[in-house]
This record gives sequence, C-alpha cells and structure tokens, in this order.
Amino acid sequence: MNDNQVVCVACGAVNRVPETKDASAGKCGSCGAPLFSGRPADVSGDMLQRQVQKGTVPVVVDVWAPWCGPCQFMGPEYEKVAQALEPRARFLKLNSDNEQQLAGALNIRGIPTMILFKDGKEADRVSGAMPASQINSWLSQRIG
Repeated sequence: MNDNQVVCVACGAVNRVPETKDASAGKCGSCGAPLFSGRPADVSGDMLQRQVQKGTVPVVVDVWAPWCGPCQFMGPEYEKVAQALEPRARFLKLNSDNEQQLAGALNIRGIPTMILFKDGKEADRVSGAMPASQINSWLSQRIG
C-alpha cells in the first residue's frame, strides 16, 4: 500500500496521506489548512513547481489571464470539475500575466490552456475554453 504525498497549497508543506484515508477531509500537518477545498487554487509559479515535483497526486493547471474572455467563461466550468474530481487530482490556476517567465517555459501559446502533470512530468495539454462536461471527459480518461 502506498501513501500519497499531498502538497498544501497554503504553505507548501508535503503531507503523507495513506491511500486508505479520505484525502478530501485531510488537513495540513504544518498549517492546518484543508488539503483539498473543491476549488482550484490560484498559485505562483514556485507553488506550481512544488506541487508537480513533490506531490504524487496528478496536477491539473489552468493557465489563464484576467483580460481573457474565454478564460472568464471557463473559470466556473473548471471549478465544477474540481468539485467533482478532487482529491483524485489537484486543481490549480496560474495567471500567465503574473508568471510570464513560467508561461514561456511551459510553451504556452494561447489561453486558456490546461496542462495535466503526472509523476512530475507533463502528461497532456489542451487549449481553448471548454464546458465542464468536456473538461471532465478529457481528465477522466487520463487520471483514472
């Protein structure tokens, strides 16, 4: 039996969560924040990299910008999927205006772009605004 390593989005601490425990009810052992909230967390580039490198839960990141109309449409749809699929995956949002260097390193050419990371590496990506049903279908095939 393996334990999951869940990185707290509030403080960055790595928490060990046994597979037999409900991770959605877990709290960070360092700061006490819920490990999963059912909402995508807005994160910095450093926190995104920590989530991908230190956590064992698949990470889905929505790369967006506040001025982007399609991003504004997709935000609530992405949140619906986070509510449905957490804690099977960690849902994050990365503002490409605030994290231009990382967006460039991730080869972001258009927004919104969702990237799925598994085992510390990019597993898949998709660009363009999608309704919750389409996001859910895309992820369900990839995260198991």
